[in-house]
Amino acid sequence: MKPFYLDGRWVQTKTSEAVYNPWSGDKLAEVCMGSSEDVERAVASAHSAFQKTRKIPAYERVEKLNSVCDLLAKRRQEFVDVIVAEAGKPVSFAEAEVDRARWTFQFAAAQALADPGHGINMEASKPGVGHFGLVRRFPIGVILGITPFNFPLNLVAHKVAPCLASGNTMVLKPSPRTPLSALLLAEVLDEAGIPAGQVNVIPFDHSHVAGLLSDLRLKMLSFTGSAEVGWQLKSRAGKMKVALELGGNAAVVVEPDSDWRAAVPKIASAAFGFAGQSCISIQRIFVNREILEPFREALVSHTQEKIRAGDPSQRDTVVGPMITSQAREKVLKWIEEATAGGATLLTPLVKEGRSLLGPVLLENAPSSASALCEEAFAPLAVLQGYETFEEALALVNDSHFGLQAGIFSNNLSKALQAFEELEVGGVMINQVPTFRVENMPYGGVKDSGVGREGVRYAMEEMTEPRSLVINRG
Repeated sequence: MKPFYLDGRWVQTKTSEAVYNPWSGDKLAEVCMGSSEDVERAVASAHSAFQKTRKIPAYERVEKLNSVCDLLAKRRQEFVDVIVAEAGKPVSFAEAEVDRARWTFQFAAAQALADPGHGINMEASKPGVGHFGLVRRFPIGVILGITPFNFPLNLVAHKVAPCLASGNTMVLKPSPRTPLSALLLAEVLDEAGIPAGQVNVIPFDHSHVAGLLSDLRLKMLSFTGSAEVGWQLKSRAGKMKVALELGGNAAVVVEPDSDWRAAVPKIASAAFGFAGQSCISIQRIFVNREILEPFREALVSHTQEKIRAGDPSQRDTVVGPMITSQAREKVLKWIEEATAGGATLLTPLVKEGRSLLGPVLLENAPSSASALCEEAFAPLAVLQGYETFEEALALVNDSHFGLQAGIFSNNLSKALQAFEELEVGGVMINQVPTFRVENMPYGGVKDSGVGREGVRYAMEEMTEPRSLVINRG
């Protein structure tokens, strides 16, 4: 059985859960599950370790983070193989994820050396005359990190790296469907010499989370997952800080003044790659009616010719399996609902094996259809025409999600208008909404979450400003 990582040691338990390959159905491992006692030990370990980690000087934190980067590079293929096996992620996407995780730790190392504070102009008001002031950010303590299956390494890295860089500690609960990548990262952290207890990687049943939310030793919840679960956790989180990176049904707008033909491959990959199992996967495609017909033809043709679905270990695969057969069945019902309501199916409906679903492109789904309104987390996208740019922006905003959106237009005024009016956390111009680099702020509004990730911004969430004022007499 695969042990978990607690207080700098590997712990075996009698209770375990199996991890399966979503493509083949083969059992990959039995992973030890933490009991309530194990979870308590993890919290106590992190709480105790914080008394040390909060005082570690910046250069030492940087050395450890750089060691993690080196080890990720050294074990790159091992991580790629694990991600392909446990998440069903196509190999080219898995390689990109490992490389992104290295960048995440590299940015954390750089940010750990950033200026830790700033001065206050005390003489900006009369009472401040004769005083000196500065502000510095301090780590807050133990953070509970909960991560999903779809980026089993890099979404873990986006919690662990800023935690290490800011001097905090963490109890990390990886997805029970993909815990192996997180446990492999724990091996790297251990080899890099991270202090015992600073990061505890422990799979445990979700029922234990409720008790943690009321534990005053925990200072923050950093959750990435579904909107339903995330907002429930926030409502019960009491006094702790909360950062939620939740779902979306990302939209892209295509204007006639753009190089829309060059955008088609990007849009197809962003809609269907990794079976659409990303919270910023394109689900809604809004195209100006002036170019709708040729755009439709180009998108359907490219999807059928270039977006290959199948074995994720094959380099030309773009669409691997969905994580479970139940996830596929849910979206198949949504497709049936949409077509019954008048939507047109533009691509063949391909179902293979346990959970493979080929790319599905619908057109003109009813406004109330789940395929348009909810998060599919599947290789499903809906095409719809519009008349004016203002109408397109309204269509993008007609959602209870607001994570990222893409606008294809070479008109600067339209780009700025979209930036001003779209109710999302990020607007990508001449780029798909799946675009993300590790040092940009990342997060959403409305049901898509609260707070921001991206190394610098996550570090701000994980620290508190403290003022120092000195009366110079």
